[in-house]
Amino acid sequence: MSTIHIQTSVEQLLDSVAQLPPDELASLTEKIIALRASHAAPHVERDEAELLLQINRDMPSEIRHRYDELIHKRQAETLSDDEHAELIDLTQQFEQREAERVTALANLARLRQISLPDLMTVLGIEAPTYD
Repeated sequence: MSTIHIQTSVEQLLDSVAQLPPDELASLTEKIIALRASHAAPHVERDEAELLLQINRDMPSEIRHRYDELIHKRQAETLSDDEHAELIDLTQQFEQREAERVTALANLARLRQISLPDLMTVLGIEAPTYD
């Protein structure tokens, strides 16, 4: 690692930083960005954590299982009237959950100051496909 004598002015500091090899400059840049974020981060980190929880919250497994059962029955055309009503209710619950998730994604993208598609790429989230 390079050793740099750091002087007091910002211009002198930048002159010293300009002497760094590219890999050390990249490392320093990441550290400066993290330092800058940490100065503003206490509330941002809390907000971001809450949004990530909302994005990753899933429907309970028993509801998801029942929904899948009803979908299979509908496809097999063996769905009773009561089951059809239940399927509609569960579908509305899933749609509401997905709307909340998209809202949280949009809010997180705004917080991070990136586009929603870019955020989805960063988080490894693919756009849903519908059958």
